[in-house]
Amino acid sequence: MLTIAVDAMGGDHAPKAEVEGAVQAARSLEVKVILVGQEDVVRRELAQHEDYRDLPVEIVHASERVTMEESAGRAFKSKRDSSLRVASRLVRDGAAQGFVSAGNTGAVMATAKIVQGVVPGVDRPALAGIFPTVDGSPVVVVDVGANVDCSPRMLAQFAVMGEMYSRIILRRPKPRVGLLSIGEEEHKGNDLTRAAMPLFKTLNLNFIGNVEGGDIYGGKVDVIVCDGFIGNVALKVSEGLGEMVKHLLQESLEATISGKIGYVIAKAAFTDFKKRVDYSEYGGAALLGVRGMCIICHGRSNANAIKNAIRVAAEFSGGNVNQRIEEELRLAAREKPAIRVE
Repeated sequence: MLTIAVDAMGGDHAPKAEVEGAVQAARSLEVKVILVGQEDVVRRELAQHEDYRDLPVEIVHASERVTMEESAGRAFKSKRDSSLRVASRLVRDGAAQGFVSAGNTGAVMATAKIVQGVVPGVDRPALAGIFPTVDGSPVVVVDVGANVDCSPRMLAQFAVMGEMYSRIILRRPKPRVGLLSIGEEEHKGNDLTRAAMPLFKTLNLNFIGNVEGGDIYGGKVDVIVCDGFIGNVALKVSEGLGEMVKHLLQESLEATISGKIGYVIAKAAFTDFKKRVDYSEYGGAALLGVRGMCIICHGRSNANAIKNAIRVAAEFSGGNVNQRIEEELRLAAREKPAIRVE
């Protein structure tokens, strides 16, 4: 049975959402969950679930917690017994195969990179975000915030990691990979995208060329590669737009639907719409390129998001994704030294 550690003190709704999500995962998935946090607080929350004693759920005590306001560097240096750091150590030491946190994103990334280490062949880990599309098949966007400044070689590594994530976790048989730019033509873009284009063509991937921002939701591509600055802007704009659309749609439905039957039909359609654009269905963003597995959830994550993050972490670990990423990068570096780590 795979074991996933959960930073029980990380999110805005911690530890309630983390504990409830862990219990749901332990009930429905073949996975053991270790809840890491202040033991008395976590145990009190866990006691709200009557069947928790029959589930593969364990508590590991951590006396400190990292807040959203703390800098990543200070949190790592000054809080050696934080729930975040203890969870990451469990992965490093082999007690867990991955960990999940809805806490401070910068602190999670820094801790995972330093404590767990980086997969050989990877310059820097990258965050893989999952976006919905019109045809129902999610698209992986990498990087969505881990690396503001990137080199062409780093983008090539992101492409290899994102393609494998799409293939193994999202079960896309031959993922189509695109490079995010301001036009489909090869000469469009900035210095980074133009320098990365010839390198992408040499990779053993189903590379379809440049794609534009509108293609994120169009369903014509499975993996989109960009630097973390652009990716994070796309992520935050998408989150804001999604919330606005849900709010306006609900207002319009309430104002125009009359009659019980019409209301029931409209409510069912609205529920289906919310599920299709709900980030919690995908758990969170995977930090690709670190040893073990790390899923970074939204700070406002609910129990469903935590449960799904645990599921993705377990699937990632069970699919030996890190070993396969290392093999793919080793092969690519042998054929094209431009993506090799110097």
